[in-house]
This record gives sequence, C-alpha cells and structure tokens, in this order.
Amino acid sequence: MRKIGFILLFIVFSFLIYLTFVSAEIVFRSDRQMPKFVEQKEMQQRLVLITQDTETPFWNKVGNGALEQAHKEGALLEIWGSYGNNREEFLKKLEIAIHSKVDGIIAQGLDSDEFKYLSKVKASFYGIPVITVANDVPVQESLRRTYVGSDQVRAGKMLARQLLHDMGTKGKVLLTYNSEEEFYQLQRLQGIKEILGKHPNIELVDAETASSREEVIATTQDVLNKWPDVDAIIAVNSDILSALVQEISKRSQVEPYYIYSFDDGQDSIALLQERKIDGLIEQSPELMGEKSVQLIMEWLTGETMPLQIDGYFTNIRIARATDYND
Repeated sequence: MRKIGFILLFIVFSFLIYLTFVSAEIVFRSDRQMPKFVEQKEMQQRLVLITQDTETPFWNKVGNGALEQAHKEGALLEIWGSYGNNREEFLKKLEIAIHSKVDGIIAQGLDSDEFKYLSKVKASFYGIPVITVANDVPVQESLRRTYVGSDQVRAGKMLARQLLHDMGTKGKVLLTYNSEEEFYQLQRLQGIKEILGKHPNIELVDAETASSREEVIATTQDVLNKWPDVDAIIAVNSDILSALVQEISKRSQVEPYYIYSFDDGQDSIALLQERKIDGLIEQSPELMGEKSVQLIMEWLTGETMPLQIDGYFTNIRIARATDYND
C-alpha cells in the first residue's frame, strides 16, 4: 500500500513538471510570443487648397493661413494654383485632386458648369468634402459643404456707403466687372446697387469687360468716350483695376475720379498706397485660410456636422487712401 502511494505521488509530481515545461514552452516559443502592441501612427488627413490666382498678395495670405492651421491640426496640406486666371488649368487641378482621393478640398469658388459638376458629382461620388474660400458658388448647384470668406453683399454695401460719404449723393458712377458674371461679383453688385439705387441723383453705368488686360483697356476707352462726365468708378472685379487705372492715367489725371475696388487684386493695395484709388474693401485672407482648414478638419473628424450651409463670414473693413501718409 505504501509502495502504491509513492508511485501515485511520483506520477502527480511528474505530471506537474510536465505542465510547467509545457507552460514555459508556450511563453518562450518564438511562434507563440505574447502579442506585441505596435504603436501605429494615425494617418494624416490629406488636404489641398486650389486657387485660380497664385503668387498674389491676397492668395499668398490665404495659403499662409491655411498652412499654419494645417500644421496645428497635424494635417498635410498642399497648395495648387494656376497663373493668370487660367480656368482650364484650375479645373484640371481640381479633377486631379478628386481622382487622387484626397480627404478634403478647399477651393476658390468658380461659378461655372464645370466647377459645379466636379464639386456636385465627382467629389460627392468619392465622398470628398469641398469648401469654397474667398469666392463662393451657389450651394444648390455645387453641393459645397460651406463657404469661408467675406459677406460679399455686405462688402458691396459698405463700399457704396463710402463712395456716398466721399462724393455726395449726386453723380454718375461707373460699375466695371467681368463679363463672365462670377457669383461673388453678382453679390457685390447687389450690395452696391441696393445702396446707390436709393438715391435718385446717382446715375449708374454698367460696363462689362473680358478679363485680358487689352480688353479691359479697350472697354475703359470706350466707356470714357461715351460717358466723359463720369464722377466715380467701382471696379467690382479687382483683377481689372490695374489696367483701368493705367488707361485713365493716360487720358487724364486720376484725381478727379473717385475710384474704389477690393483688395483681392494683384495691385490693389499698391494702388491704394500710391493714392491712385480712393478706397477699397480690405478682407481677412489669413483668417479665411485658417478657418477653412479648421472647418474641414472638424467635418472630417465628425466634430462639426453639418457645417453652416450659408457659410462663415470673415471680417471686412474700408481702407482709404488717406490712411496712408505721403
């Protein structure tokens, strides 16, 4: 009986040794190591800012603001631009961004069928949000997520009030703008005409022109020949301002004219500082860049959904030639 007890004890002891050995083997065998917790860096969101104008003071500021905010957000941002308002190149870059399946697109709004198709159909198909910046497009036709920039109707009103303050409530006012009738131009015109139209002694003259410098000069010559008694000029499209002022300077001094525009043109600020124009709407391009990146990141992370359909308006103010010392 005692012998049987020793045998049983030996068997139990041997079994325990075996279990210990097997357990050790499970722990240390290379193909059964404990799980490794590999720290995976979260994929960065890929954003692109696409503009029609590149290397202009206004759009450089938009880009700088966007880059700074993207750095804060930990996102990757590329800035693509076209030279000289090249629409075909701009639209091509937009299509490339969509097919590259970037996470978000911030674009200068272009009120054309091609832009609205790319935004409404192609970008939506891939689930890529599009935010317009500085220049908006109708939301129903583009399905853009939101707009970041100036309230263009309010900007037009503000500029018109400044003209009335400087010139008075009597005179002939020339409104010059691009014949392609961009949405932002129509909004500015709406605001200008709403204010000036209240004054019966203000006569408004509309002058459409194409975008090339030569055509702007030709239109200016024609208009000033037809209406030599013009008192004030508003360049609703600031891209034509430089050519317009140049042509006026050839014919006479610019001093007799009250001339106004917006700060998103290539030479707008310089012309104001040189006192060749009387005033302009100064916008907030850096804030536009920052806010557009912030909002698209909030949409991508689900922090803010949906975004405000009417847009997010940035600050505007009147800058006058008299703000600058001689």
